[in-house]
Amino acid sequence: MTILIENGIILTLAGAPPAILDPGYVLIQDDRIAAIGPGDAPHDLRAAADQIMDATHMAVLPGLVNAHTHLFQTFIRGLADDKPLLPWLAAAIWPMGAAMGAEEAYLAGLLGLVENIRSGATAVIDNQYLHSDDRTDDAFCRAARDVGCRFTIARGWADHDYHPVFQETPEQVIAAMTALHDAWHGAAEGRIRIAFGPLIPWGCSAETLQRTVALARQWGVPTHLHTAETREEVQMSLDATGLRHVHWLDRLGILGPDLQLVHAVWLDDSEIERIAATGTMVIHCPVSNMYLASGIAPIVKLLRAGVPVALATDGPGSNNSQDMLETLKFAACGQKVGTLDATALLPEDVLRMACVYGAQAVTPALGPVSDRARPSSGRSEGGSVGDRPQQQGLIPGAKADLILVDLNSPRMQPVWRVPSALVYNANGGDVDTVIVDGRVLMRGKRVTCLDEAALLDECRRAAKSLLKRAGVAV
Repeated sequence: MTILIENGIILTLAGAPPAILDPGYVLIQDDRIAAIGPGDAPHDLRAAADQIMDATHMAVLPGLVNAHTHLFQTFIRGLADDKPLLPWLAAAIWPMGAAMGAEEAYLAGLLGLVENIRSGATAVIDNQYLHSDDRTDDAFCRAARDVGCRFTIARGWADHDYHPVFQETPEQVIAAMTALHDAWHGAAEGRIRIAFGPLIPWGCSAETLQRTVALARQWGVPTHLHTAETREEVQMSLDATGLRHVHWLDRLGILGPDLQLVHAVWLDDSEIERIAATGTMVIHCPVSNMYLASGIAPIVKLLRAGVPVALATDGPGSNNSQDMLETLKFAACGQKVGTLDATALLPEDVLRMACVYGAQAVTPALGPVSDRARPSSGRSEGGSVGDRPQQQGLIPGAKADLILVDLNSPRMQPVWRVPSALVYNANGGDVDTVIVDGRVLMRGKRVTCLDEAALLDECRRAAKSLLKRAGVAV
């Protein structure tokens, strides 16, 4: 399939400053961007296209990446509002999660992924820690395969001091990760990947963290970890180890480009220095940090230190949506008010976090992959532009993961600067088209990868049944 997108305003997010082609065109050949340019597409490209999309009054840009969520929480949103982190977990997240079965997880996964697609996310990292039913990991991977988005399952685990239902022994963690890696890493033509997802420093022993990170590095996959989310958790670390979170992780030898620190709200300057020196990535969840009153992460300091920072919604139990376009505005405004500097984060900075650094979180360059990687995936791990979607923006050879955002609405007109309109005006309802791997998953604001109305009906019934079984009060 060859798709020509024409008459749009193309934000390549490549180069500095990023190029804007107004108007411009993008040619997609199978799963790749074949050509991109200003003005009208050459006649021979138009003649050869199987499908032509008119993007008049639309922005065309790399797909957004939701770099941290918990898809199972789609069935839990709104049940534990207005609570700080630890009481929030106890009120609804733990009891609902413990009661959720594999088929409910599959539906929750479909629902959450469709929500992400509707808000312009072409890739999602799901920190999945429900294991009371040993089929739930497969359920979320099946959902991603059936929807067609790019998906990383960061399998969560805790081996002490956590809710007993969610605790596992080190042997259980390794065995489950090995099975998950063998079954799913590189599946769906390379769109599905796995990562290790130790939940929080206070729920993971030093020994098991070191074992799992060593195995992740052997396989060439990242490790994804909640870190310094609340002041209370940092104090817990100081009481137990005498060290703040980042310094404890540093002492264990696990900081590095393959480690993703989710939240990183309560960092001191020495921790930021170590994160930057080791090439460690941070994933910022601004809406969740506000919702749970966790604090304002020092994103400006991290970026100025050279730390790659991706953006995420967090789970819909602490947001309560997964609207990535909404997240852009929260990210920018949160840093402005936190630093009292109106220029702290500019729209171009935020878009780069959501698209380019987000793609880096999904497909980091981590060196050799082990012989466990699926030989049938057809996917090279060598580090070429095409193997790592949009890490250099929309450029020829990159994977065709992109979105069209409708700018022709009262809340955005007149559009003087497209990056500004996308960050400060747009929301998920403005996304018109979503393309992943050259496949159209949404067109004309209609999801094409499944029957959305039937899914909503099925999810309503399943969520009511789960709520009753879990005994959670509304």
